[in-house]
Amino acid sequence: MICVVPGLYIGSASDATDVPSLQSAGITHILTVDSTDQDIQHSCHKLFIHLLDDSSADLLSCLPECLQFLKDAHGKPGSSVLVHCHAGVSRSAAVIAAYMMNTTKCTFQEAYLGLQDKKSDIKINEEFVNQLAVFEEMGCDVDISSASYKQYRLQKLTQKYPELKKMPQEVFASDPASMGQSKDVLYRCRKCRRSLFKAGSVLNHALGDGPSAFAHKKLTQLQVSDPKKCTSYFVEPVRWMEDALLGVLDGQLLCPKCNAKLGSFNWYGEQCSCGRWVTPAFQVHKNRVDEVKPLSIHGT
Repeated sequence: MICVVPGLYIGSASDATDVPSLQSAGITHILTVDSTDQDIQHSCHKLFIHLLDDSSADLLSCLPECLQFLKDAHGKPGSSVLVHCHAGVSRSAAVIAAYMMNTTKCTFQEAYLGLQDKKSDIKINEEFVNQLAVFEEMGCDVDISSASYKQYRLQKLTQKYPELKKMPQEVFASDPASMGQSKDVLYRCRKCRRSLFKAGSVLNHALGDGPSAFAHKKLTQLQVSDPKKCTSYFVEPVRWMEDALLGVLDGQLLCPKCNAKLGSFNWYGEQCSCGRWVTPAFQVHKNRVDEVKPLSIHGT
């Protein structure tokens, strides 16, 4: 068991059962992040978070509960908290890194290096590193409404896609056509004017490398004349897409009213016109929809 900062310790499963050491360190709270709960005899506040240490693990979804527990425990007079996993190398380090990022607004790299200075064998697994990069993009907090989080959730869903019998309903954004008058920016089918998705459903991505990303396709200069321009919107799934998405890996996205072709989808990803690969991809061509902004009238 090693002290990271005063009142906050990192350790292994064996540390969590070493009652004399826990008493000596004044441990009042224990956060277990592991595949199995520990039989901890020490009298203290405990929280068990089930999390595997592999590429399928969803650390981000666990962080809000972990961070709240740590905030309630750490920094209070007479309180000390131990965060542990099985070996005290990956899962516990990932949670503590997130806590340091959230409370001090340091970068992931700063948090990671700081932990390794305290405990040289710390090595957070690559999947958790990727998720903590998303956490940093969100301002060191879990914002389920952010494009970064939505894209992350879709990527995790893609890993399970062959096993899915149905998609979780929370994956789908509300269909704006089934809602009343909206103050949001909407995108409508250019042919029939049916509302398709809101601006908040657009999942923006970093621009790709332009022509170099298409070198394997041997595109002509004409075809990549504007390499830094995205000609499509990549969006989160919207309720009206559900029937088209189930049971197939890729296909067309058609307007639910007039059946006009809007774009395509592919659970394994598609390449944007800017060169960026997006996974999974729900792509709507910009020339098939119109952006409609709410009218602001003074005095109303």
